[in-house]
Amino acid sequence: MYYALVDVDNCFVSCELAFRPDLRGKPVVVLSNNDGCVVARSNEAKAMGIKEGTPFYQLKDLFPQQEIHAFSSNYELYADMTRRLMNLVRNASPEFHRYSIDEGFCLLGGIPVERLKTWGEQLYLSILKGLGMPVSIGIAPTKTLAKVASRYAKKYPGFKHCCLIDDDDKREIALKLLQIEDVWGIGRRWARKLHELNVHTAYDFAHHAESWVRSYFNIVAVRTWRELNGMDSIPIDDMEMVTKKSMCTSRSFPSMLSDLGEIRTHVANYASKCAAKLRQQHSVAAVVGVFVDTNHFREDLPQYGMFRTVVLPTPSNSSISIVGAAIQALQMAFRPGYQYKRAGVMVMDISPDSAVQTNFMDYQPEQYQKMKVLDKVMDHINKVNGKETIVLGAQQYTADKGKGKAAKFADAIKRDLKSPNYTTRWSDIIEAE
Repeated sequence: MYYALVDVDNCFVSCELAFRPDLRGKPVVVLSNNDGCVVARSNEAKAMGIKEGTPFYQLKDLFPQQEIHAFSSNYELYADMTRRLMNLVRNASPEFHRYSIDEGFCLLGGIPVERLKTWGEQLYLSILKGLGMPVSIGIAPTKTLAKVASRYAKKYPGFKHCCLIDDDDKREIALKLLQIEDVWGIGRRWARKLHELNVHTAYDFAHHAESWVRSYFNIVAVRTWRELNGMDSIPIDDMEMVTKKSMCTSRSFPSMLSDLGEIRTHVANYASKCAAKLRQQHSVAAVVGVFVDTNHFREDLPQYGMFRTVVLPTPSNSSISIVGAAIQALQMAFRPGYQYKRAGVMVMDISPDSAVQTNFMDYQPEQYQKMKVLDKVMDHINKVNGKETIVLGAQQYTADKGKGKAAKFADAIKRDLKSPNYTTRWSDIIEAE
């Protein structure tokens, strides 16, 4: 079995440039909530020396002679564009699992090894033609090696946007060139420890014995070691355990659904899983999004797909806040009269929970502490007694047929440089002159 990781290049910037081709080849950045700092950069902006996290107000002083094109975060546009992109990938692969807003894994069973490189190059071209967005594709026998391959596909034009690792010689060369801190699943704390143990590259790590890894680290590191050595060891359901900037939990329904209440229960469950994962990695999210899709293989039925986002005034990992925002987003995305086959929840604009920037119009210390205690108790009960021993009411009943009260969040976020929602609002559709 081979895996392909499809990764959107400079995702947020690529979404903007798809509708602003006049800015291709120029330094472009996308800003965080409230236009605070740089969260995405074009290749030209990176070449100038603009660092991720640079405060927006400093750019003019740091680069006084340069024209830098900046956009406020437009998560609704980014989520809808990446949803369309992932649907193209899903239709081109035998099996597909979305990993985050800009990444997804394909399981390439049934495709001969000698055709994998051509398959990847053709997929890149079809996405570029269909959406105007570049992707990098890494193909390898394990998910971690596919992540490694995608880095080289992005970095070296000679790979034609698709890098294939299909033998030990290619694997060892790739690992020797990769710093240990750049390995998927190796966080900063582990990277520091590995450097202290004289392990500086992925090859150094993979070259040690498995018993050595077990003596210093846990089962997650052992799985990473096995994957780097070509042994498929990370289950699909465990892929989202790695800390990342966005998370997506999505599933296909057992059968097609048309009732908002039934879909809301699934979405509430997905949102609750995202909230639990945020707490597990000590993070909070500022944006919650929900997408719904019909069954694209049922050409006899009307087709519809939509994504909507809700911006949280104060970033949160509370199940109540995340689920409430997800239900609100679902109510905006849902349209009656369609048979829905899948839905998903994304949490975006993720940051550490140690530095939460509160919104003084929304922040209520007592309520915040109550939700924090409640989440802690729920996590403990579910850890001791099994998953979903205790859940929110929205996760287990739909008797009110979609008329339950969802949390209301005022959009008090500064986004002075926001682009139009070209693909999700009739008023923002581009007009040809």
